[in-house]
Amino acid sequence: MAVFTADERGLAEVVSGLVSVNPFLPERIELERRFLGDDYAPVGQVWSLREGEGAVNANLERIRDRVEELLQRVSSRLRDGQTAGRDLSLYQDLVLYALYYRYYESLLRIDDAAESDGAPRRVRCFGAFARDVRALRVEGSGEAAEITDEDISHLFACLYQIRRAFTNIFRFIVGESLPAARLRATVWESIFSHDMRRYRALLFRHMSDIPVLITGPSGTGKELVAQAIAHSQYIPFDPVGERFAGVPRAGFFPLHLAALSPTLIESELFGHRRGAFTGALGDHVGWLEACGPHGTVFLDEIGEISTEIQVKLLRVLETRRFQRLGDTETRLFEGKLMAATNRDLDYEMAQGTFRHDLYYRLCADRVTTPSLSSQLRDAPGDLDKLVRHLLRRFLETEDVAETADEITSWIRKNLGGEYGWPGNVRELDQCVKYLLIRQNYRPSHALPADPLKQFMARFEQGDLTAEEVLTTYCTVAYAQTGNYVATAERLGLDRRTVKAKIDRELLARLV
Repeated sequence: MAVFTADERGLAEVVSGLVSVNPFLPERIELERRFLGDDYAPVGQVWSLREGEGAVNANLERIRDRVEELLQRVSSRLRDGQTAGRDLSLYQDLVLYALYYRYYESLLRIDDAAESDGAPRRVRCFGAFARDVRALRVEGSGEAAEITDEDISHLFACLYQIRRAFTNIFRFIVGESLPAARLRATVWESIFSHDMRRYRALLFRHMSDIPVLITGPSGTGKELVAQAIAHSQYIPFDPVGERFAGVPRAGFFPLHLAALSPTLIESELFGHRRGAFTGALGDHVGWLEACGPHGTVFLDEIGEISTEIQVKLLRVLETRRFQRLGDTETRLFEGKLMAATNRDLDYEMAQGTFRHDLYYRLCADRVTTPSLSSQLRDAPGDLDKLVRHLLRRFLETEDVAETADEITSWIRKNLGGEYGWPGNVRELDQCVKYLLIRQNYRPSHALPADPLKQFMARFEQGDLTAEEVLTTYCTVAYAQTGNYVATAERLGLDRRTVKAKIDRELLARLV
């Protein structure tokens, strides 16, 4: 007896795609449309949660129900004979999809908090999950019957990680603009890679070994991106104790480098022994040691650190080993490292202030955050969502609709849709708080949104240094030629000088 009819096979192929696709890419929408046909409910060009809706939209509910029906029919046929190859692979993907949505609410309710002794809490739904997995690995279905306790606990850990990543990405990255959607898709790949099957089979063990460099203009939420990735890391599950090996939200260790002296940076990062320097009155555990195997160290403003610390950090990335200040014992860094900067590291390397070898170690994976103005140009309605998000976070309540509408209306009336938000989301946050207090807001630099108009306004005011004039002019010329040699010839400069003077943030706004 055939495992799938022709129609069933077509649906199973689509489900197989849904299991592995990045949920924040347009391909996800197309797969849902193919599965549901005329029953598909349009959701727009950006597939995302909407205000006031639950976590599961109508399309997902319909697909879930039909997958369960298909799975029951196929399971009954598998009991009558064996299967292998593509049929087995399609069946396994049906099982995976069905299990995720059977335990969707249970996965959502898993408490990230720890017990009073700091240990993760017991997950009570795991027993039912394990029984379902064994029941769906139908006897006589060849490889499908070969499953161990380790396989089940790994599958459970993966499904919980998927649920957690989806929640965290929406929690930390707000908006329905295409730049926001692309950022969510990029962050998803930083967590799982582009190949979900390879991730589940192999990469889940190694993603913490890959550093992430987050770049973008100041105030665009680079630390929020880091938190989304950090809180979504894979955490093994112990099937005997029915507990995860760590508490997801307890493993994020940020260090803001620009605010610290070199000695304090080293102390906070590597730790120190008593007497290592003046004021070191006792032993101190640094972030590299404290974060453990499932944590993440986040270094904000990585471009600010001295070359001496860069050398030590490079050794950590190459060997995973370090020493506390004043100590000879070698310790192991087991976590993940992420860094962020709004500086042009290409320029810093050309100037000799940032090491090439450290840069290439850091940028094994790279995420770039978009400016607020680019998001609002694509989706003006994101202003409302961002204001609501900032108010909820600040006031610690969901009841912000009236206040948010009042603030959004003031911004649109007094600043207009063309205001460029040079301070990005950080400026918007400041604006929201100022309006709460004063019912008024005056930007510190009320300059036009257009970068060339901004330049000319400052030029006319005599508010530019010679370096800023040269940098801007080189960048404008390069944006037109797209070639360092042609730009150098046009300006009568050396090609290397032109390359060193390009303002990457300005260039991104010009092209």
